[in-house]
Amino acid sequence: MGRGIGIVAGSGRFVAEAVSELRRSGLRCVVLGIEGEARPGLKRVADAFYRVKPGELGRALDFFKDQQVSEIMLLGKVRPGVVFRRENFDAETWRRLEGGKGRSASAILEAAFAFLEARGFKVLSPGPLLAPYFCGPGVLTHANPSPAALRDIDFGLTIARKAADLEIGQTLVIKDGAVVAVEGLEGTDRAIQRGGRLAGPGFVVVKAGRTSQDMRLDVPAVGLDTVKTLLRAKGAALGLEAGKVAFFQRQAAVSVAEAQGVSIVVRALG
Repeated sequence: MGRGIGIVAGSGRFVAEAVSELRRSGLRCVVLGIEGEARPGLKRVADAFYRVKPGELGRALDFFKDQQVSEIMLLGKVRPGVVFRRENFDAETWRRLEGGKGRSASAILEAAFAFLEARGFKVLSPGPLLAPYFCGPGVLTHANPSPAALRDIDFGLTIARKAADLEIGQTLVIKDGAVVAVEGLEGTDRAIQRGGRLAGPGFVVVKAGRTSQDMRLDVPAVGLDTVKTLLRAKGAALGLEAGKVAFFQRQAAVSVAEAQGVSIVVRALG
C-alpha cells in the first residue's frame, strides 16, 4: 500500500481524473467529498470515501486521522455562497468563521488550512498535478480574434488580475473597452450569462489569476461548460492568462468554439 494522501473534493469534472492519476502514481487516495459539490462517481475511484458538509471540519479531521493520512490537497470548487448558510457548519467551525478575517473563499480556506496544519497535517498544492492543464501564450483556435476583440482581451486581463488580487472575482465580461460584468459569488458561468444579457452579442470573456496565486487555496479554471455558456450568450472570444488558468476538457472546448467561429486566446501578463 502506497503513501496516503487526503483529497478534499469539490465540484469539477477533472477531480475524478486527478484522483485516478494519483492512484496510478502509487498513492493511496482518501477522498473527503463536499456535500452538494463532489460527484457521486468519486467513491468508485477512491481508496476510501466520506462525505461532509462544507464546514464540518471536525468530521473531516476525524476521517483523515482514522485513515492515517497527514498530507491533504484540495481539488475542485465549492460554491462561495455556502459560507452564508449556518446549517453547513459545525459549531466550532462557525465560531472560527465569525472570528475570522472575512468570508471570502480564500479567507475561509486559509482558516481551514491553518486549523488542519495546527493539528499536524500538511496542505499540498495541486499545481504540479495540474501542470498539463495550463496553457502557454498563443491562439488555441484556428480563428484569430478580431483586432477589437484582442484589445478587449488585453484590457480585460489587466483588470481581471486587479479584481482577483482584491478578492472580487477572476472573470470579467468586456465589450468595446468597457467592463460589463465582474464575477461575484455566482461563479464564472452565471457572470457570463449576466454579462451577455447586458452587452449583447460580440463581447469577450477574460479570466486571470492573482499576482501571487496560492494554488493550495484556489486554481482558476475554465472548461467545456465555460465555452458552451459563452456561445449561448453570443460571446466572440475567450481570453485566459497563461500559466495561471487551468483549461480542462481543452480539446473538446476548442472544437466547439471553432465550430462557432469563436476565438480562444492565451496571453501572458507581466
